[in-house]
Amino acid sequence: MTTTDNPGSGPAAAAPAGTEITAESGPAGPLLRLVRRQEVAYALVGGFNTVLGMVLTVVWLTVLHGVVSENVAAALSVALAYCVSMVIAFVLHRTLVFRVRGHLVRDFIAFVGVNLVGMLLNMALLQGAVSLLHAPDKPAAVVVMAFVAIVSYFGHRHISFRRTHDAPPTHEAR
Repeated sequence: MTTTDNPGSGPAAAAPAGTEITAESGPAGPLLRLVRRQEVAYALVGGFNTVLGMVLTVVWLTVLHGVVSENVAAALSVALAYCVSMVIAFVLHRTLVFRVRGHLVRDFIAFVGVNLVGMLLNMALLQGAVSLLHAPDKPAAVVVMAFVAIVSYFGHRHISFRRTHDAPPTHEAR
């Protein structure tokens, strides 16, 4: 077990080179003190961010109503909501779930990359389930989205917010 399995614990004293440790992590934040499981904290932040994305889409639709055409407003609203909620999700996951410091730009680029792969995986799996397996679209979407959320958790844990003993933190802003 690495110390990332137990948020708030100190770095592993004799961790083998290349293993994950939380030398740059602070003490467990309020969410992890409350739920105690990183996976549960990840799901809570993800659920919050999903609702936030929906609210932001509606807000942008309202703001853009009459300013641009209806077709442009719909697509632009989704894009703007996605951009805002992506930044908020990054901050919340970084501070409440994975509790890391340093490597701010690297973490953000990796976070966006993991989310992009998740979106592409979601699109491909849903298309395959519907067209190749002839699964009903709405239940297939729920199953695929749940699967992608689980895969994304591991992507964020092992890519976006990964810390290794061999890679000391930079002195970037937290």
